[in-house]
Parts: sequence; structure tokens; C-alpha cells
Amino acid sequence: MRHTLPIAPQFYVTAPQPCPYLEGRMERKLFTALQGDVATKLNDSLSKQGFRRSQNVLYRPSCAECSACMSARIDVSKFTPRRSQRRVTKRAAHLHRRATSPWATEEQYALFREYLDGRHATGGMADMDMFEFAAMVEETPIRSRLIEYTDAKDLTAVCLTDILDDGLSMVYSFFDPANDKLSLGTYVILDHIAIARELGLPYVYLGYWVPGSPKMDYKAKFKGLEVYRDGVWNAVADPAAYSADMHPLSTDPIAEQVARIDLPDGRS
Repeated sequence: MRHTLPIAPQFYVTAPQPCPYLEGRMERKLFTALQGDVATKLNDSLSKQGFRRSQNVLYRPSCAECSACMSARIDVSKFTPRRSQRRVTKRAAHLHRRATSPWATEEQYALFREYLDGRHATGGMADMDMFEFAAMVEETPIRSRLIEYTDAKDLTAVCLTDILDDGLSMVYSFFDPANDKLSLGTYVILDHIAIARELGLPYVYLGYWVPGSPKMDYKAKFKGLEVYRDGVWNAVADPAAYSADMHPLSTDPIAEQVARIDLPDGRS
């Protein structure tokens, strides 16, 4: 009988470019392709090790002299809403949630453009056209959903969400930037916590948390927050205890990082 050995995914490193979160720093990413029959298992496994999905790629920060970016998730069993978050849920109780297949529409893109123009006009995604938006939404080799939130007939918020074996991964969310009263960014996270509970999933993955970055402060306001650092997930008791300070030995060489990655078939 002939046996075929599985081919291990190949990992690569991006060229350094300006960090979008901390001024004066350079970012670099470690990434691998997400494709084939093992895409779901690979995404599940690497998400638990600090990786994020963007279309058909899995990546995580691997900066030469900085380790400020940490993958963040909420332990649903340990989450209790703050008083301000309960008010957010109450104010947005009239919104209707709908889960759809990852298929881009012109209505979604119009809201996406309003969000970028209002919140991230100078960001790296500011020039995305409809075709690029559709690629971001539709090019997924795993189980993904678009979670839409509507106010009466108007689309108010959207989140591209991956369904992992241990939770929900909020790949990208956007909302009406003019509707500050509803605190839609916070509400979408709170509703994903509710969805995870409905599905019996233990975690909601939020992306990266960067101490010292005003863009990321909101993530530290959720109880039950955990961050992936030095190969393990740790509960965040005091966000102020984490620093974005650089150190020449803050990151290990790329080869050592790759050697410690656990692959879904048990190899590393």
C-alpha cells in the first residue's frame, strides 16, 4: 500500500513597513498560505497560536525589535458586562441580526466606505475598491459568515466572522461612523459573545491588542480578556501592566518561531 506524507505549510516573512499602531516603529509579519483540504484544521490550530486570517493567508506579527502586538480573545465563561456595556446592549436592542454567506453586496461596500472615510481615512485600506472589498469578504477557504445588523431597513453594522472549533474569530467589522450613540463597535463584540454562548463556543477572538495604541484601548475594557504571549494564553488582570516598550531581545529569530509552531497533524 502506498502512503502519501502530508506536506507541511511553508512560512514566509514580509518586508518591514511602517507600523499602523505605534508611531516610529516598523512591522513585519510571519505568514503562510491557507488552502487545500487542511485549511480548516490549519486555521483552527494556528488561530490558537496567535495567527489571524486575511483571505487565503494566515499571519501574525513578527517584528524584529518589538513584541507589543498580542493576539487577544475573550473567555466567554469569564465575561461579565460592565455597566456601560449593559447600557450599550440596551440602546442597541432594536437592531436585527442576520447571518449570511460571505458574499459582498453594494450596500455593504457603501457602509464600508463610510466607515473607512469616517474612521480610517489615512489607513492602509482607505483606497479599497469594490473588487478588493469583495475579495476580502469572499476569498475564504473555511467556514465564514457575514453577520449583518440592521436598523429598520438600513444596514448599520457588519462583521466578517470565522467559525473556529473553539470560538468565533472577528476577522473584520465595520459600522455607521455617524451613529456614535449606539457604540456599534462595542455592541458587535458584545453580540458575538452572545452568539458564542448560543453555540457553546468558549472564545471570541478579537484580533490584536497593542498596549499604548489608542486604536486598541477598547479591547482592554472587556472582562475575560486573554492575550497570547510567549507561547501561552494569559488572562489580562491589569492592562496597565503591559508595555509596548522595545527591547533588542524581545523577539526570537524567525527560524525558532517557526520551529515552535504546532501543526494540526501533530508535527512542529
